Parts: sequence; structure tokens; C-alpha cells
Amino acid sequence: MVTEPFKRVQEASYLTVDKAWSYRAILRYFFMQHERMRDFLFPEEVMDHLQQLHGFEDYTEEQLHMDLDQLVRWNNLIARQETGKARTIEEFKKKRFRFQCTPYTVEFERMLMAMESSGESFGGSLEKKEFERLYETLYEITSYRTSTLPKPADCAQLWNDAFTYFQSIRTNTSDYIAHINSEEAEERMQTEAFLVFKDQFTTYLRDFIIELQQTALKIQQLLTSIRSADLHPFLDKVIRHQQQVFRFEDVEKDEHELLEVEEGKWQSLHIWFLGNEHGESELEMLEMRTNEQIRRITRVVQRLGERYQYFRSRKKDYLHVAKWFDEMSELASAHELSAVIFGVFHTQHLLSEHVPT
Repeated sequence: MVTEPFKRVQEASYLTVDKAWSYRAILRYFFMQHERMRDFLFPEEVMDHLQQLHGFEDYTEEQLHMDLDQLVRWNNLIARQETGKARTIEEFKKKRFRFQCTPYTVEFERMLMAMESSGESFGGSLEKKEFERLYETLYEITSYRTSTLPKPADCAQLWNDAFTYFQSIRTNTSDYIAHINSEEAEERMQTEAFLVFKDQFTTYLRDFIIELQQTALKIQQLLTSIRSADLHPFLDKVIRHQQQVFRFEDVEKDEHELLEVEEGKWQSLHIWFLGNEHGESELEMLEMRTNEQIRRITRVVQRLGERYQYFRSRKKDYLHVAKWFDEMSELASAHELSAVIFGVFHTQHLLSEHVPT
């Protein structure tokens, strides 16, 4: 039996069905309006938008209503009947609806837009200043004592800032390492055009390593000096702020459960920088991989340089030989020189049918 977290996600159906072209266009428009804080849309507005798109010239209102109904069944949209402006019984019977996209749809479209903007290649970067920002935020968090703790909202903001920086570091560094290890990057490194950028690339990696070694050591020392239990007074205020956020859901998470979630975040941060009994830290792996890329670039540049020197020296040889040919006055002498340098062009093979006894 499939457990609840791993149930079939019917909200993703619109991405793979035959009519994905119309479903995706509709939901992309809903998402774009959601980002502009316009949550409820009438079908007429959606229709006006679709008619401006290529491929929707023959698209009808009937097709739109059928698509909207299907998206409601898949839980991508929520339909809400508009009754406030009905002036006649006939208008009320028509059941005029407005539609709102659901949280699943918003997250799907947000993810798809991020993927579309990055293309088929990895993005990411090595942002050395993010380590400094993370250290400053962690230092501020760990420097507070029970009597000097700020307001719950300020504690929550600091906590969120720290893990925003941490998540950015994890995502950007892993994506960038994957990018420079990709087949596309490998192919670019094998071209002579790469020689123009090799100093800039090497400097970029080396500066990151220097900043990483300086700041990460301070973060490691800070994390080593504090236990999870020491953070409980601070986390209590973070949780208190979370509980103050009004939600319409009936189920409230237990305070102990919320504390476990936040302690889990801290533990992930701890393991990323310091490692655990199962292996070395991700920080050490990042430093090792970045250093390996610098060595790799050095080897590539060396091979390209050797190949360039080889072709350049051969060019000089050929020019010198051409000068010899130019100085010769007799064709026969030129043929003899050619045979010495390039070998004999026309050879004769002797064949005998004699069978030795």
C-alpha cells in the first residue's frame, strides 16, 4: 500500500498529457497573475490572453471552459462562483465562476520557469561573500544570551537569513561544480579559444578558495563552540513567532515538533561544515573539487600550449624547406630533395611467379 506522502500527484498531469500545450498556457497565465497578487481570474480574461498567443487562433470559449473544468478536477485550479453581481435569476443560473491556481500549481510553474531560464546547462556560481554573510549572521545568533534575546520577529528574521545564505551556498556551489564538470565545459576547454579566458577562470577559482579558507574556518570554530541545546532559548522565540502567523488550517503543529524541525536545520548546517561519523564535510569536498579544477585547467593549458608550439615549429620547418625548393634551378634536383624529405611518391613492386623447389 502506498503511503500518503508518496501518493500519485494528479496535479502534475497537465504537464504530460496530449493537451499540455493548452493546459500549460492557461496555468502559466494564472501563475504570472498570481505573482502580481491577482489571484482570481474570470474566463474572459484568460481567453483574451490566449487569443494573443500563437497556435490559439482557432481556440474557442467552449474549449476553454472544458480545459478549466479539467484543471479543476486535477486540483490545479479552484473554482469560485461569483454571485455578488448577478442582476437577474438567469445570470445567477449561468454560474459565473472565477478561478484561482492552487499551491501545487504555483510551485510547479515557479520551478519550470527557473528551469527554462537556465536552459539545459547547470547554473550556479562560487559566491565568496555569501560565506562572510553567513558567518556574520551565525555570530549574531550565537552571541545572544537568554536575557538579551531580541523580539521573536527579530530572532525569526535572523534565523531565516542564516538558512537563506546556507541554502544559497549549497545550491550555487553544487550547480557550478556540476557546470564546470559538464561535457559542454570539457569541450570548450579543449579549444584554443579557452586560452584567452584561462587566467580569468583560474583567478576566479583561486579567489574563491582563499576566501573560503579564511571564512569557513571561522564558521567551523563558531559551530564547534556551541551545542544545539544552547540555542533553545533563541529557537523558542523563533517558534513563538511562527505560531503567531495566522493560518486557517485547523491542525497546529506541536511545539516540540517545530523545535525538532529547526534543530534538524541546524544539524544539517553543522554536518555540511564539520562532517559527521559517516564521512567528511561537504566543505572539504568543495575545497578539494575546486583545487582539482585549478589543476585540471593547468593541465589543459599545458597540453594546448604544447600543441600550439608543435604546430608553430613545424610551420617554421616548412617555410625553411620551401626556401630550399625556391633556390633550386633544376627540376631533377627538386625531385631528389622531395624524395629525401617526403619519401618516394611512385614506387615499383616486383612480382615473380617462380616457385622455389
